[in-house]
Amino acid sequence: MKDGKLFIRKIGTIRLNLHRPIPPEATIKTTTIRKTSTGKWFAFFSVEVPLSKPLDPVERAVGIDLGLESFLTTDQGVKAKNPRFFRKSEKALAKVQRRFARTKKGTPERRFRRKAVARVHEKIANQRSNYAHKISRKLVDHFGIIVFEDLKPSRMIKNHCLAKSIADVAWTQIRNYTTYKAEEAGRTVVLVNPAYTSQDCSRCSFRVKKKLSERTHNCPSCGLSMDRDQNAALNILRLGLQSLSSNEL
Repeated sequence: MKDGKLFIRKIGTIRLNLHRPIPPEATIKTTTIRKTSTGKWFAFFSVEVPLSKPLDPVERAVGIDLGLESFLTTDQGVKAKNPRFFRKSEKALAKVQRRFARTKKGTPERRFRRKAVARVHEKIANQRSNYAHKISRKLVDHFGIIVFEDLKPSRMIKNHCLAKSIADVAWTQIRNYTTYKAEEAGRTVVLVNPAYTSQDCSRCSFRVKKKLSERTHNCPSCGLSMDRDQNAALNILRLGLQSLSSNEL
């Protein structure tokens, strides 16, 4: 790379809009050229860099309950809203899809309409990714131990009533982004079994069965009454700390 241009063997020199500067000490190992469905070209660099300096140690731990009503809820009751990017773009997507369906196959107009549909999907994917990056960065900056449920969205979307909402919220993305950021920063991410975390009482462990529509945890055993998601986050944190303690033994 030189003067905003990239030289690729057997292709030549092409203009480059460098989104992220490559550190001077980094060594480029491979370059992958890829074209998106919307016609944009990207160059992906695989680089070898020295180990980054971890962030200053933080003793605080946090339990994270991922949900649909809120994107996530911490054990302290802090919530991040669910932006529902797909739901907000659903009408625009339906509009361009109808126009695409009405065009004749093999025509230039159909190729144009197909790209319009791809642009809407691309925008939604970029919005989800950007939101997950921001949330994961805040978690890694403020907590030394971050505990998630080991959810399996691919299995959960078999519930047709919730499939669209589960796919829209992108739980796997936030977990993956947090994990790799935590590794770079010297933080710890723990995954726990999600079974009964939303039903067990975080104070006395009494199991209180609830419907999805019930948003408050009311324990008949100890009298605890609190937000359903915060109660789950407290259980998740407890399980995560127990897992770490057992691994240290």
